[in-house]
Amino acid sequence: MGVAMFGVVKILILYQLIILLSWSMESSAGSEQNMSKLTLDGVDVMGERLTKEVLDVIQQKPNLRNISFVAHSVGGLVARYAIGRLYRPPKEEVKEDISSNGCKEEPRGTIGGLEAVNFITVASPHLGSRGNKQVPFLFGVTAFEKAASRVIHWIFRRTGRHLFLTDDDEGKPPLLKRMLEDHDEFYFMSALRLFKRRVLYSNVGYDHIVGWRTSSIRRNSELPKWKESLNEMYPHIVYEEHCKACDADQYETISTEYDGSSDKLEEELVRGLSRVSWEKIDVSFHTSRLRFAAHSVIQVKDEVMHIEGADVIQHMIDHFLT
Repeated sequence: MGVAMFGVVKILILYQLIILLSWSMESSAGSEQNMSKLTLDGVDVMGERLTKEVLDVIQQKPNLRNISFVAHSVGGLVARYAIGRLYRPPKEEVKEDISSNGCKEEPRGTIGGLEAVNFITVASPHLGSRGNKQVPFLFGVTAFEKAASRVIHWIFRRTGRHLFLTDDDEGKPPLLKRMLEDHDEFYFMSALRLFKRRVLYSNVGYDHIVGWRTSSIRRNSELPKWKESLNEMYPHIVYEEHCKACDADQYETISTEYDGSSDKLEEELVRGLSRVSWEKIDVSFHTSRLRFAAHSVIQVKDEVMHIEGADVIQHMIDHFLT
């Protein structure tokens, strides 16, 4: 997990603030809020830093109206934490504005006072990294995976505990589980629901850092059978799926799909995150000479070395709501 991948980049397009985590773009100025060893401080600490940074930009740019997030790897978890802190509930009074269908518009919450538009993650471990084959370079060997969960904090400190769901701050549930609910001043799910689009880009293979299941929020039995892309514009995108939100009543019928590939906690994460709709975009670099670097190629970490992933970024741009 390279520390450079968590760098925060900000660009302004018209009246929209786009927060890019771990994604370098030409002519954009990088932030140093979560760089180098700071990436080891934990998802929550990084999220607090990002929250402050976003609020500072909003204050400096009074003409901003919309906000979007694009995040790579652990940046996706940091972004989910930050939006939970940036959420502002709707004002109590109902707007008097009449919409195009003649109905009064109900007030909506905001992200830092801005309208939430796109929330996009790229190869992000939403289900954590402790489940079977969730960290592919451990080869799915149970003994390796169990050993990793015990020693990961030696290498990645607090962030490692969050990824392997071994944190228990003051007896609390793991942070990733807490991020499935609203509580106190945190509005994790309310914030996620605000976005017009929620999108997951995932590597179907050769990503040795983040597995397909955790980045696409699926169980093993839900992973699609993909074929080579037939779209010349996006040759590395091999499957697209629009998943509707599942409500609590549907969870009981879904329970039969539990296939033993995940533990009880991971199942809770799948169900919790499935309460909102997602666009799931599956990506394959199986024929690429750099397929073993898929975790970097999917986000074009280096514009020369990883250029084969440019079609994935182009797909993101072409479908981006402004």
